[in-house]
Amino acid sequence: MGPKWLEWAKQLQSISQAGLTYSKDVYDLERFEQIRNISVEILSHYTGMDQLVLRDLFANETGYATPKVDIRAVVFRDQKILMVRENTDGNWSLPGGWGDIGLTPSEVAVKEVKEESGFDVRAIKLLGVLDKKCHPHPPSPYHVYKMFIQCEITGGQATKGIETNAVEFFAEKELPALSIARNTESQIKLVFKHLHNPQEPVYFD
Repeated sequence: MGPKWLEWAKQLQSISQAGLTYSKDVYDLERFEQIRNISVEILSHYTGMDQLVLRDLFANETGYATPKVDIRAVVFRDQKILMVRENTDGNWSLPGGWGDIGLTPSEVAVKEVKEESGFDVRAIKLLGVLDKKCHPHPPSPYHVYKMFIQCEITGGQATKGIETNAVEFFAEKELPALSIARNTESQIKLVFKHLHNPQEPVYFD
């Protein structure tokens, strides 16, 4: 679980976003805008980030607030798992990214593997749907559901992408430094269970 202040800030942001979307009364709209400002102030106080930056990052969405969806592709070869090294932090993650409008989760997984690793794959199995708040990720301003989709290689070759600078396969006991904003060691261990036992049930939460 993340820090309580972050949970409160996200709840206030969600309430204000819904209120600003559906309220018609000018006084209610003013109050909901005040709530949004408080959520930004909380984040600024605890993170040290400028409020204008936070407003663009954290309080920039409209409509009813819903979780974001992060898709991660799980690709095994020779008892090892495919990972890519991220340009942003120099650490390793499963290929993936935000869900795209107009694409199914499987289509996103296939696209992200190609873009980030160079391999052509076929999605074969959903391994888990995880709520980011239930796992040891760094604090995030967004509420995120993470979908892990197993894929198998059908072609292509290892090629770094625009957002990645290396492509490797790693054994379960030889994992590299992980980009924990994207995936944690416990999550990698979780998906390896499906390699060892194909009848492993889908994990959720």
